[in-house]
Amino acid sequence: LEGRPCDANGAPVPPDAPAPPRPPRQANDYSPYHSRAQFELADFLFKKEQMSAGNINELMQLWAATLPPGQDPPFANAKDLYESIDSIPLGDIPWQEFRVTYMGDRPDDNVPPWMLREYSVWFRCPRHVLHAQVGNPDFAHDIDFALKQVFRGDEREYKDFMSGEWAWNEADVLAKQPENQDATLCPIILGSDKTTVSVATGQNEYYPLYLSNGLVRNSARRAQRNAVSLVAFLAVPKTDREFASNPDFRKFRRQLFHASLRTILEPLRAGMTVAEIVRCADGHFRRLIYGLGPYIADYPEQVLLACVVQGWCAKCTSHRNALDNGDLPWRCHAHTQALLQALDLKVLWDEYGIVGDLVPFTTGFPRADIHNMLSPDLLHQIIKGTFKDHLVTWIGQYLELKHGEVGAAAILADIDRRIAVVPSFPGLRRFPEGRGFKQWTGDDSKALMKVYLPAISGHVPPKMVRALSAFLEFCYLVRRDVITTSTLVQIEDALARFHEHRVVFEELGVRPPDGLSLPRQHSMMHYPYLIQLFGAPNGLCSSITESKHIKAVKEPYRRSNRYEALGQMLLTNQRLDKLAASRADFTSRGMLHGSCIRAAEDDDEGVHDPADLIEIHAAVHEDDDGGPVDGDVLGEVTLAKRQVRGFPKTTEGVADIVNTPHLPELIRRFLYVQVNDDIDFQAGGEVDLNLCPPAPTRLAVYPSALAVFYAPSDISGLRGMKKERIRSCLSWRGGPARHDCAFVVDDDTLPGFRGLAVVRVFLFFSFKHGDGTVYPCALVSWFVLSKNTPCEDTGMWIVEPHLDPHGVPVMSVIHLDCMLRAAHLIGVSGTSHIPRTLSYTDSLDAFSAFYVNKYADHHAHEIAF
Repeated sequence: LEGRPCDANGAPVPPDAPAPPRPPRQANDYSPYHSRAQFELADFLFKKEQMSAGNINELMQLWAATLPPGQDPPFANAKDLYESIDSIPLGDIPWQEFRVTYMGDRPDDNVPPWMLREYSVWFRCPRHVLHAQVGNPDFAHDIDFALKQVFRGDEREYKDFMSGEWAWNEADVLAKQPENQDATLCPIILGSDKTTVSVATGQNEYYPLYLSNGLVRNSARRAQRNAVSLVAFLAVPKTDREFASNPDFRKFRRQLFHASLRTILEPLRAGMTVAEIVRCADGHFRRLIYGLGPYIADYPEQVLLACVVQGWCAKCTSHRNALDNGDLPWRCHAHTQALLQALDLKVLWDEYGIVGDLVPFTTGFPRADIHNMLSPDLLHQIIKGTFKDHLVTWIGQYLELKHGEVGAAAILADIDRRIAVVPSFPGLRRFPEGRGFKQWTGDDSKALMKVYLPAISGHVPPKMVRALSAFLEFCYLVRRDVITTSTLVQIEDALARFHEHRVVFEELGVRPPDGLSLPRQHSMMHYPYLIQLFGAPNGLCSSITESKHIKAVKEPYRRSNRYEALGQMLLTNQRLDKLAASRADFTSRGMLHGSCIRAAEDDDEGVHDPADLIEIHAAVHEDDDGGPVDGDVLGEVTLAKRQVRGFPKTTEGVADIVNTPHLPELIRRFLYVQVNDDIDFQAGGEVDLNLCPPAPTRLAVYPSALAVFYAPSDISGLRGMKKERIRSCLSWRGGPARHDCAFVVDDDTLPGFRGLAVVRVFLFFSFKHGDGTVYPCALVSWFVLSKNTPCEDTGMWIVEPHLDPHGVPVMSVIHLDCMLRAAHLIGVSGTSHIPRTLSYTDSLDAFSAFYVNKYADHHAHEIAF
């Protein structure tokens, strides 16, 4: 199954044949809109601003008042705007409804109300949704039509879905049929999860079902570029307290779920055995064969899908009381069917964790087994589950057992203070009051993971610290964008160390005997195999569907009038899809190049280099700490576009302001290193000044530098690029000074942190020298290693300020080319309680030793090991 193009009738075409042209369209044909500006306005008002109908009406009236007689605004009113969107032919996949009622036995009297209700399920044809995704020209460069195995040397790399073994196993079965030769395997990815849109009442629950495909690469799926589509709203049966625990009601609720999925997916069944011709994102036709692939779900949803009892593993046959003991076989439909024929329902429930009176929706679909479809769930299994619900909670319980309620409160307060005084860092959330918030979100847990380990070190036993360290190592490894065979070995090693050290919670009485047999922790054992099966887990995480909740459910609900909101939500989603399909089509035809505002086009004229575009954007947004970057840009650190206002221009004046009188000498030694390539930049501080060039008389001072680097495991652009701002200023946002830290490349032949050094930046500046060459520089102080190996408990490197014999920090001037990116340091507190008055702005001056925080983000974890 090589995914080769064909013509519209399915006949093969030559390998180099161009894609057949799309239906012709005039260059200025923005139908149903008169112009690009009218389309952009419709998109802006409905999608971006989500303006209410009343405000749209008022805006158009004000607009009309500014026009001369005889001219009209772009839209007469909100109704006119909505009708224009509804008339867009692209993305027009109508919603359909089917209804379900309870057909079982009913009591003669006091019939439960749930038995009498009719339950509506709204859905869109999944086949048409899939065609729209696969044919979306926006994915032309982010889609794999053929299976792939990626190697770097002897290392196999697992990343996108089509690089995993699931696709190869499926293709091996399909390839046995000669008619499938040259076809394209199109894996179907599903995801579902209830969500509440009204926190105040808790009654407005919706049950969206999402659909994606395995051809689209992980970066596009994570970026929410319409690679994940809302395909249905499942029914949410409810009843009063009297019948909430009724076995018949619970059984009906499960049966309704599986029957709904089976009905919704029925249009895809024929295409799972006979290929159908579909026009793809690159414009070519291909013969697609569908296959039910991964299902994204949290643990409660997984046991519902697999028809397994809560507390058991939905994927393997391990007993609920000893989930991590032994390598037991995986569950499968055949095994369940054999048990059903041999055992009664009670034995199946008690001894095997099987809900025997349910039939999974996958039964009857070709090559589908729900147990092999359940994907790893980083958000709920690892981040919210193991970290927040288990480890953080257990550490608090240990402190109460050890020190009593009052003593534990004092230690927890110090842990909170340690978290609160962590220095600022791009993209790092601050916790001004520590971890004292009532309702945790996934983002809260992710942010706390970055700073929690140093905060507990010294307050809990070393074995407990090592358990958390091993868990964090596992978590950061499995969340990488690319996972190699070596990474898999590291993952298994981290998991083994976690299992070795987590027994401390049993040994110290925090957990009862066998109290570590927990489904979400047990799921970690399946990750190495699932990575090989499905590729990197970050492309199938439930955070993708939870993010989709915002756009597909929560925002449309807020835009409704709250009365019978679902119908309004369906219409909103349909309009959003039409606008997105139009934008993708116009973009593919080159009709949305540049800005529709003439002045902006003139400003951008001649700017073609992505790095220049980044800098132009940065000049406007220099208060921004960073974020994703689109385009292919080599990693670099560049000075801000604007100089610091009111700063002295002379070298001596700058030296006085930054309280570094020997700055001219440092610059002279820096110039000597630049002229003599054989001198190490750190050795430049020992050079005789008589050999050094004269210092420049004038300096240009900047408040920050912008680092751009490849970090695909973090939130980044489509090509994996990320930017972050490194700051050095005498006053940050009207407060105290801010002097960030950075990684400097010391020896690029050594692995990880052994080849790096950490500096603290006290000044960003540039000057001209000699023939007019501009030198972008930084005045820095240095940190040195406390020991030649990482900390045994935390696994993090520890550094200390490099001081001269008089206790003064060693300073030097370095070229920005030496700088890699920002570094994050966290003070080593040990067993001491830190002062209540210490502020995060003083943290880098208050401690004598610091952890190099490799958990600040994923890129830091990859370089600071």
